Amino acid sequence: MEVRHAVHPDHAAAMDTEELREHFLIQNLFAGEPVMVYSFYDRLIVAGAKPTAPCALEADPRIIGAEYLLERREMGVINIGGPGAVTVDGTRYDMAPRDGLFIGMGSKDIVFESADADAPARFYILSAPAHTAYPTTHISFADAAPVTLGEMENSNKRTIRKYIHPDGVKSCQLVMGMTTLETGCVWNTMPPHSHQRRMEAYIYFDMDPQNVVFHLMGEASETRHIVVREGEAVLSPSWSLHAGVGTGAYTFIWGMAGENQTFTDMDGIDMAELR
Repeated sequence: MEVRHAVHPDHAAAMDTEELREHFLIQNLFAGEPVMVYSFYDRLIVAGAKPTAPCALEADPRIIGAEYLLERREMGVINIGGPGAVTVDGTRYDMAPRDGLFIGMGSKDIVFESADADAPARFYILSAPAHTAYPTTHISFADAAPVTLGEMENSNKRTIRKYIHPDGVKSCQLVMGMTTLETGCVWNTMPPHSHQRRMEAYIYFDMDPQNVVFHLMGEASETRHIVVREGEAVLSPSWSLHAGVGTGAYTFIWGMAGENQTFTDMDGIDMAELR
């Protein structure tokens, strides 16, 4: 399990490209064995699994301070690959492409598997500290009600689907959803915003191998960008704006943890403030 320490905005403003990528970009989530990154931003864990045989996540107890991963945590999972399944303490949940799963605190034995090793599932996983055990719940793609935002003329028409949120599948603090851009649209979350009370993590996918996303971050007066490719994730501190523009359409999963779960609790940034 890799550990990522928190970065002060003044420090981030002085980083070069490689330093920004080292601290904020998460690569190779689906390269082989399950990958886990422990972030000191609200203690969020970002993980990925692409099982060709059944596998579990192995957390270092010296880092999480617990006997097993979800002893004091909860987890959200969204499958962005082929069909698969997640078995939680003996209960199997079939996971079609784009299906989600909330796993409550106290769940101990969690196994990920693919229906076909030649077309494996890709499980994108977030875990945050919890204080209450909400029930483990499967969320089909059809059950994640869509909301359309943006306009074609602004190249930002997109569909947002909330998976784990206060008005749907309950959690202590973890919030997760998926945003899909229409063909011909490339901008997300512009005008940008930040939310001082929550951190966020993005994973970008559904991208042509030749395409990239320029993920924007930093304070409004000190913006930076990170070039992100298929299946790569980015950590977004609470002090940072987050937006992106791609060389083609893409999909991303957003996940948040922090002081509250209020989707509209954000600090809008006027375009005139951007530097």
